[in-house]
Amino acid sequence: MARRVANATRRFADGGSIPFVGAVQSKTRSPPLLAIGLLVVGAILLIGYSFSGSGGSSGDGDAVSKIEGGVPCSLEVLRALPVLKKAYGDSLHKVLHVGPDTCAVVSQLLREEDTEAWGVEPYDLDEAGANCKRLVRKAIVRVADIKFPLPYRAKSFSLVIVSDALDYLSPRYLNRTLPELARVSTDGVVIFTGYPGQQRPKVAELSRFGRPAKLRSSSWWIRYFFQSKLEENESATKKFEQASSKRSYKPACQVFHLKSLP
Repeated sequence: MARRVANATRRFADGGSIPFVGAVQSKTRSPPLLAIGLLVVGAILLIGYSFSGSGGSSGDGDAVSKIEGGVPCSLEVLRALPVLKKAYGDSLHKVLHVGPDTCAVVSQLLREEDTEAWGVEPYDLDEAGANCKRLVRKAIVRVADIKFPLPYRAKSFSLVIVSDALDYLSPRYLNRTLPELARVSTDGVVIFTGYPGQQRPKVAELSRFGRPAKLRSSSWWIRYFFQSKLEENESATKKFEQASSKRSYKPACQVFHLKSLP
C-alpha cells in the first residue's frame, strides 16, 4: 500500500518559522515563493496518493501486474477488447477466456455492458488474490488441464479467446485442444500467441505441461490450421484489421481468428 502523504499545510502551521505567514505579516510583503512551491508539491503528492488508492476491486491490480511481469498476450487481450467489440459485436456477450491470469481478463470482461464471461486457468492458483478466489468459488473461473476435454457442453459460448496457453502444447495436444475450443463456441475462436524471438512468459518455468513455450511463426500456424482442417474466419479477421487500423492499434502478439465447428 502506498504510504500516506502528510498534510503539508498543517505542517507549516505548526512550525516555528513559517515563510508564508512571515511574508504575510511582513511590512515588505516579499513574495512567498518557497512556501507556494512547497504547497504545490504537497498538493501534487496528495492527488497522486488519491489516484493510487482508487483502483479496481480487490485482487484485480495484482493480476494485471502479474500479466505485465510475464504474460504479454494475456495483457494484449485487455488492450484489444475495444477492437474485439467492434469486430465481433454481439458475439462478445458470452465469452470464455482460456489462459494464464484469466481472472484479470474475466474481471475486465465482466465490467463490459451486457457481457457474460467465464475463464479456464491451465495452471494452479496457489497465489491467487481475493478477487480470483471469489471467481473460482462462483465457478466463473475453473482450473483445468486443457490437454483434455473442456468441462462445457458444445456451443456453450459465443466466443472463445485463448492467450499464452497454446504455446506450451505440442502438435499432438494441439490436435485435441483447438477442436475443443472450436466445439464449445458458436461464433469463433480468437488466438493470441507470441512471436518467435519474443521474450517468453515467466510461467514457462512452471509449466504444467513440462515444456517451455514454443513461439511459432505466422506461417507455421496457418499451415497447421490447414492441415488440421480448422477454418480461419476471414470475415472476422478483416473486421478486426479494420477496427485496429481505425484505432491505431498494433497488436504486440499474433492474433488468429478461427471458425467454430459446425
